[in-house]
Amino acid sequence: MYRHILVPTDGSELSAAAVDQMLELARTLGAKVTALTVAEPLHFLPVTPGATVNLRAEYEKQLREDGVRILGAVEAKAAAAGIPVETVQVAAGDAWQAIIDTAEKHGCDLIAMASHGRRGVSAFLMGSVTTKVLSHAKVPVLVYRA
Repeated sequence: MYRHILVPTDGSELSAAAVDQMLELARTLGAKVTALTVAEPLHFLPVTPGATVNLRAEYEKQLREDGVRILGAVEAKAAAAGIPVETVQVAAGDAWQAIIDTAEKHGCDLIAMASHGRRGVSAFLMGSVTTKVLSHAKVPVLVYRA
């Protein structure tokens, strides 16, 4: 059935619950997992040129540390369950596109992700990463909702 599952995670409680479920699915199927976290690049620049370098460096350092923390938790859970896992951290403005690109690049045959379930105006204004992945992915997408 599915042999390679992409599991995007943002480190939230909902995402962590989804990771637990997806790791159990991977264990049951004998599948390997690629865990992904997508970092939003810095889009604004301060007025002072010298501050730009420092701010960008600090921001990127924080993103790397967050990625290590988030993906490290997935690695630990996967190791405890005996599931092969690869971790990927990318910086991208469109998380949904990064998810699809990573699935294609790594040969994943299933994307399994959480949905925060935004509806109405907040979904319209913020967009839904899950909806966009569902709409554009070329592989099946499994959505976890608490």
